[in-house]
Amino acid sequence: MAEESISPRARAWATTMSGHADGVLVRAHSTSSAAVQPGPPVGREIREERERALLRPGATLAEGAGHRLREEEPDSERTCFERDRDRIVHSTAFRRLAGKTQVVVYPSDHQRTRLTHALEVAQIATSIARAAGVNVSLADAIALGHDCGHGPGGHASEDAFDAFIPSGFDHGPWGADVVLTNLNLCIETLDGIRNHSWSRPAPSTVEGEIVSWADRIAYCAHDLEDAVHAGIVKLADLPADVTQVCGSSRRAQLNTFVRAVVSAINDHGQVGMDAESAGALAALRTFNYERIYVRPASLAQSRSVVAVLRALVEFYTGHPDAVPEPAGADPGSEDAVRAAVTYVAGMTDRYAFRTAITELGWDPSRLPQGIDHGA
Repeated sequence: MAEESISPRARAWATTMSGHADGVLVRAHSTSSAAVQPGPPVGREIREERERALLRPGATLAEGAGHRLREEEPDSERTCFERDRDRIVHSTAFRRLAGKTQVVVYPSDHQRTRLTHALEVAQIATSIARAAGVNVSLADAIALGHDCGHGPGGHASEDAFDAFIPSGFDHGPWGADVVLTNLNLCIETLDGIRNHSWSRPAPSTVEGEIVSWADRIAYCAHDLEDAVHAGIVKLADLPADVTQVCGSSRRAQLNTFVRAVVSAINDHGQVGMDAESAGALAALRTFNYERIYVRPASLAQSRSVVAVLRALVEFYTGHPDAVPEPAGADPGSEDAVRAAVTYVAGMTDRYAFRTAITELGWDPSRLPQGIDHGA
């Protein structure tokens, strides 16, 4: 490349390749001055000691390599739950959440995906865990991983895959027991992911129960905000039993509900909400259900999603060698069905709908309205 074609900005950036040496260290900035008192590393064992000293009785304590299906050596720097959090963040399943629908509304650049939802759940869960004096790292790991089992196209994917899984398809157990098994996460992390939905058995840890509440708080508030931005509902439509308790903005609602859970833990030692706050949250969820999730346009979109995903599963069940990592299953066998569901469930919205066009010859006019399925 000719030197004159390189911009002054690119040349200036190139001068930072080696950092800035001061005789002992290389620093990031020529004016670096931030400093702390030197000392030994604050490694895993010190972190574990601090947990034992500072967390409340009943909190889940990190211990060595953690309780895992496959034994590992402890990390010298991170606690077992910190390692789980890092593994989830770097996983393919977590990255793909960026391309998966959060709620069936016409998407825009500003509306949530499954990824941004997971980040908001983690923010809420860690806020509650920190104020309650329990394990923030475990709550963070569960929250970030809680939706990794979701398929493309929102909750409609669960209806689509139910037809192929004898016990039914539930994104919580699917995420813990199928999608994330290669990460060898701690049993406490997997338990929280498996059981975060309220229809499931209660998680075995207080941190898991916190994530169950954080998930509901997050999606009730942000699904409403997204629907308002999409012109589906108006804040003025909210019932009084919502606005009088928690206001109409996401900020006010999160403030009310997060403080309610923290107060319940601090006052009663259990994860929950006072009746008034819980009633407002239930009323908000009911409003979202009736006005957003099951409105005619959403139901029509869900039917389109179900049709596409079932057709894809049927195709890959009959052509198991077309799966990128074929399991050597016979066409139409139970193993082929499970491999097909696993593959299709891992797809992003765009990839699933584009594959329906390229592999199945699907008419684009039959694809869900509003979902990006372009190249």
